[in-house]
Order: sequence, then C-alpha cells, then structure tokens
Amino acid sequence: MGWLSISHGFTAEIMARQGFDALVVDMQHGLTDMNDVWPMLQAISQTETVPVVRVPWNDPATIMKVLDFGAYGVLIPLINTAEDAAKAVAACRYPPIGMRSSGPVRAIHYGGADYVAHANDEIVVMGMVETKEGLENLDAICATPGLDAVYIGPADLSFALGLPPRGDNPDPVHMATCDRIREAAHRAGKKACMHCASASFAAGAVKRGFDLVMLTSDLNSMIAGVRRQLDELKAATP
Repeated sequence: MGWLSISHGFTAEIMARQGFDALVVDMQHGLTDMNDVWPMLQAISQTETVPVVRVPWNDPATIMKVLDFGAYGVLIPLINTAEDAAKAVAACRYPPIGMRSSGPVRAIHYGGADYVAHANDEIVVMGMVETKEGLENLDAICATPGLDAVYIGPADLSFALGLPPRGDNPDPVHMATCDRIREAAHRAGKKACMHCASASFAAGAVKRGFDLVMLTSDLNSMIAGVRRQLDELKAATP
C-alpha cells in the first residue's frame, strides 16, 4: 500500500500506476482537504489500485462523504475505545447494520449500479490503535463487529510508550507492542496493518506476520529521489 501526502490528481495518478495494491489519501496530516479528495479518487480509479482515505478524525459526516466520493476503504485515526471503533463502523455501513446515509453521489458511478447492495460487504474499515488508551482497550477494540483491520501509527504509538516519535521504530518496547497489537487483531479474526517508512522495515513486518504494510509516500519518495541525485552530483564533482 502506498501513501499520498500531496493533494494533487496528477501525483495520485502517477502513484496509482506504480503497482500498489491500494493508495491512502491522507486527510489527517497530508495537504489534502475535502475539495481535493474527489479529484484524487478520480485519478486513482483509472487504475486497478484500491482507493483508501485516512480521515482527519472519527467524524461520521467526513467518513460518509469520502465514501460517497468513492473511497473503498477508510482509515480512522486515534481509535481509543470499543465505542470509538463501533462509531467508525456505523458511519461506514448502511442500515440496518450502521447509520450511513444513502447518497453515493460518485461511488455509484465508480462502483456500479449495485453499489448500495454490496457496499456493506466491500468497504474496508481500518481503525488506528496508537495511544495509551487504545492499548488499554486493545482487545475490546479488536472485538468490534464490522471492524476489518487494526492499523498501527508508529509515531503516535511512540508517544504512547514514552519514546520520541519516529517511523520504523526499532526500539524493543515499540516492536513488542506492535507484535502485541498484531496478535490481538489476529485473535479477533481481524487484519493487522503496519505503517512503514522503508522497504526493509516493511519486509520485516511481513515476516513478523502483518497482513498489510504501507511502504512509502509520494512526498518521501520525491525527497529521497532528489537527495540521492544531489548527493551523487556532489560526490561526482569537485
């Protein structure tokens, strides 16, 4: 899975053509606002890549709107309790399962005329466990009906463990906590997802049993590519 921090349809399209199974449009910490989401989803939908949106908060109105725009997965940050998880699930599911309002303004054109009939079974709901409270309620969160996956945000999880925030955190306590989250998810029949910053760390997460890994973002890839070229130029010239 890849990550989109830049709010532009062209970069979303280019990332979607690189072979990721899914791409996350980041509304929480990226540059993307609601008016940016639908053009990015349009760009992704030209490919086989699954469009996912990380909403900025566990807000039903925002969740429902990105689904109506055509997101096929929603990533909800800062899930701290089973009640938080149930609220997120309800916003993603049509009645009688949930409270999602009917009005898939773009989704029905992207997903097809039978979108509403299949949306409850096809939309993926991922909750981020990344706080002290979330860890305390981990098993209850994982047991939430309709929650498909638990997603680890490593930087906020570092805060929760009294560590400096960073991606690909090798600290033994952090690693053990991630494994604990994975095991709790699997016990509950849910998928476990790891947010990574490098291919080597992502490969290690797969070997440790994580079902889904986020590999890299458009922004980080651009920075890394530019820095590599500049470093090579400096090394090759006096």
